[in-house]
Amino acid sequence: MPEPWLRNTRTGIEPIRRAAIHALDLADEDLHRWCGQLSQEELHDTPHRLPSVAFQLRHIARSLDRLLTYAEGKPLSEEQLTELRSENGPQGTAAAIFLEFDTAIEASRDRILVLQGDFAEARHVGRDRIPTTLGGLIVHIADHTQRHTGQAITTAKVLLASR
Repeated sequence: MPEPWLRNTRTGIEPIRRAAIHALDLADEDLHRWCGQLSQEELHDTPHRLPSVAFQLRHIARSLDRLLTYAEGKPLSEEQLTELRSENGPQGTAAAIFLEFDTAIEASRDRILVLQGDFAEARHVGRDRIPTTLGGLIVHIADHTQRHTGQAITTAKVLLASR
């Protein structure tokens, strides 16, 4: 089956938002395909000192929330900062990790659709309030998600090959 962007889906959405949502769709499909078959132990394993698949899934989920908060023109909450610091811990069952990921992907699709503002409108990222734009954040959401999806899949392939 072709990738989401080639399926002629979500045609009622303007191109920048559609591309970002298609990137989330692709990440969702690929991560379930490659990582969904891993055991609880494998999800938390760090072969060759690679970050665990569990970390990558949590990081994707939580970074989507943070990046979309910035896109909405808001600062991060204390809860988001606490979650940021806990991404790399070996906590969570496989079911809980995938539930967090799935929930974040679905919520992110919805949040992208309702973002207000022109794509050139100023936004800021982080405590240092690094300047960017709404469009820049939307594109980065797609890029960042795909980068960590690739890392998770690579780690999953190493784990599957070592079975």
